[in-house]
Amino acid sequence: MPENKLKALYNKKSSYYNVFRNSMIIVLSLLIIMGVIMVSICSNVYKKEKLRSLKETGELFVTCLKDDYDNANRRITSSTQQLHRRFRDEYDLRIYIYDAEGMIILSDNPGSAENLSQSRRKQLDSGDFLDIDVSSYSNSEPVMLYGTQFTLKQTDVNSTTINSYVPAKAYAMIYGSTSDINSFTLRITLFYALFSLCAFIAANVLLYRRVRTDMNYEEELVRICEQYSKSNFTEKLSTDMPGSLKDLATYINVIASNVESSDDTSKTFIANVSHELRTPMTTIGGFVDGILDGTIKKSQQNEYLILVSKEIKRLRILISSMLNMTRFESGTLSPNFRETNLTDLVIQTVLMFEKKIEAKELEVEGLDSDKLVATVDADLMQQVIYNLVENAVKFINKGGTLSFRFEEEDYTRIIAIRNTGEGLQSNEIQQVFDRFYKTDSSRGKDTTGLGLGLSISRKIVHLHNGHIVVKSVYGEYTEFQIRIPDDPRLNIKV
Repeated sequence: MPENKLKALYNKKSSYYNVFRNSMIIVLSLLIIMGVIMVSICSNVYKKEKLRSLKETGELFVTCLKDDYDNANRRITSSTQQLHRRFRDEYDLRIYIYDAEGMIILSDNPGSAENLSQSRRKQLDSGDFLDIDVSSYSNSEPVMLYGTQFTLKQTDVNSTTINSYVPAKAYAMIYGSTSDINSFTLRITLFYALFSLCAFIAANVLLYRRVRTDMNYEEELVRICEQYSKSNFTEKLSTDMPGSLKDLATYINVIASNVESSDDTSKTFIANVSHELRTPMTTIGGFVDGILDGTIKKSQQNEYLILVSKEIKRLRILISSMLNMTRFESGTLSPNFRETNLTDLVIQTVLMFEKKIEAKELEVEGLDSDKLVATVDADLMQQVIYNLVENAVKFINKGGTLSFRFEEEDYTRIIAIRNTGEGLQSNEIQQVFDRFYKTDSSRGKDTTGLGLGLSISRKIVHLHNGHIVVKSVYGEYTEFQIRIPDDPRLNIKV
């Protein structure tokens, strides 16, 4: 299918095309309604003016007729007929005069004219008639009609008095052509039709120019979103659009950037998970195989089983971290609070890093502090301590100092973990708790880890109505403080 036809087909599917089409239907409907109203009003005004003119002419003829009738001794004479013809020809009228019985006494062709019906006489006795009429003059063509009842003086034959007269009723039916009205209606209709056509074309052009930009933008939006659905984020939407379209493009670009970034971090995350799981599994497998095949002597088996136990605990914490992140995001994580010795919990966790501490020749301080007790979820809190200790051991300088501090402040319990070393820069402190963020990724020191530890730790501490504070002097030390209430169930926030 040719490209132009494809584009036309697409445009008809566009929501903006539907807006354009419906708008033009509304415009056309309004023009038609306005046209009907305007033509009707103009025609009615013109018709009333023509009827008024007909009535004035009819009244003038009746007045002249009465004067001529009186001057001719109450008779229809040639003068009266001449008056009739003059009015007929000059004003293009048909004039019929009837007596009280409805018999015609004056017309263009008396032999062919019908008498005035009783119903019509009764109607005129009650008042003049002025309107368009189709019943009296022509059944096929409407005419203007002015009908009126008037009196003529006639000699009283029963009176003995000379020049004695009695009034006699007479009726005048004056017909005028409606051709002028029809012609006017046709002209005004044609004029409005031409005006409406121009207005419709102008509205079509102006609206289509406006909508076409949006239609093209929508087409571009669909095309780029289709690329995004195929994980191709090379193109970005233009934000050079007015109103909400600019905001829409900005939001989509941000989403695309986040998805692209998330895709990269997910790949790194999967690689790190594989590495982190493979390391303890390899260690556990090697020790177990050594015990089973006798490579490890029975006198050393207990020592290696302790190492296997530590690796299993490390593996459990690692898996818990990943599961808890999912549970955090779904909102299904519910802590199991119980009174816990936080000092013992820290000592148990530090022992899991015994080999790494010895390898780096670290000095550990503060584990001989007094017992610090709080109501916490022990498993979750151990995960927090594990993450912080792991982070501290990973980035401490060789021969450095790893120190712990346990404090009570009213209803607040504080655990501080400090390591000497390179520390954090100010921009790293602001991002250190972000998901998948690895503080030392730019320096290449942290080649393992999921980048989830600190993010999960903060969520767990928030779940205990507390918060984590990080302090660092670049080139000297980094310290993380866990600050939690002694009993989070009391909803006391610190």
